[in-house]
Amino acid sequence: MSKKPIFKVIASLAAIFVLAGGAYLALNRSPTNPDYASGHPGVEVIIDVPTGATGSEIAKTLFTKGVVKSSGAFFARAVADPRSSQIAPGAHRVQSHISAREALDQLLDTKRITNLIRVAEGAWTSEIFSQLMAQNFSEITVDKALRSLKFPAGFGINGVYPAGDTSLEGVFFPAQYSFGKGTSSLMALQAMMDRFAVESVNSGIAAGTSDFSPLQLLTIASLVQAEGDPSDFGKISQVVRNRLKVGMPLQLDTTIHYITHTRGKVFLSTNATRIASPYNTYLHYGLPPGPINNPGRAAMDAAVHPTPGNWIFFITVKPGDTRFTDSNAQFLKWKSEYEKNLASGAFGKTS
Repeated sequence: MSKKPIFKVIASLAAIFVLAGGAYLALNRSPTNPDYASGHPGVEVIIDVPTGATGSEIAKTLFTKGVVKSSGAFFARAVADPRSSQIAPGAHRVQSHISAREALDQLLDTKRITNLIRVAEGAWTSEIFSQLMAQNFSEITVDKALRSLKFPAGFGINGVYPAGDTSLEGVFFPAQYSFGKGTSSLMALQAMMDRFAVESVNSGIAAGTSDFSPLQLLTIASLVQAEGDPSDFGKISQVVRNRLKVGMPLQLDTTIHYITHTRGKVFLSTNATRIASPYNTYLHYGLPPGPINNPGRAAMDAAVHPTPGNWIFFITVKPGDTRFTDSNAQFLKWKSEYEKNLASGAFGKTS
């Protein structure tokens, strides 16, 4: 049992800058590529970078909007700087009348992306949908897109939309996403799922193991993600395995939080552990029927490669202090310590 759900963001932007070496040489040799001096910016303008935009297209847009003094100046700068491959599609707030170097820096600043979608590690799929709708993707198009997604092998039902929206947990990889103007709900969701497909293969989850299917490993990853800090992921993964092996119920608080859709709560009432749901790991033995969130890569790795150990119990006694043991007596002592810390406010607001 852990008492500290985690909710973090990681960064990962798709490379969309396509550059032509021959064109670069031509521009670099041309004397007609003037550049603004640094330090004298004008008003902000919105620069929309479509998905798949080429370097020359971005340079032309910047020139047309009055950001750079010439498209050639920006193009030459971008070709010479490998960071240009990290420019994300989407709407960027960029100042006018700036140098090509400053324009590149501002396009790379994620704080200037107006439609950035941050999918946190451990986010529920419902929270991802809410973010999409906040960016003007309609509920109708999102719902329709779900039925056209191409699921990775081992997930969904024969590669198509699964029954029940809870089955969609886990297959949208946590990262930062920015989509160009005209991106459909299907394109946006498929991009998140395609990123998950890559990470599931690289982590080993997609291959499964002799003991667990890909979906079961993803479910373990989601439990690991919800239950602790990254430094403890491997141990938590082993605790799950150890409890399953001895036929002990998992009794993980975060599965109850998933059922009730509550975050940030530490205290769990006895009544809450009696909620009738297949995801209630206090009432039911074994793994939940599916993931309880969308886990990040570290949790996925831990699901496949647990830290060896004989632990059966774990508890976060106070923030930053999670302890593991195979002794029920030791666990009860630590639980008493946790309860004292909870009552003293060590965990902050708990309800």
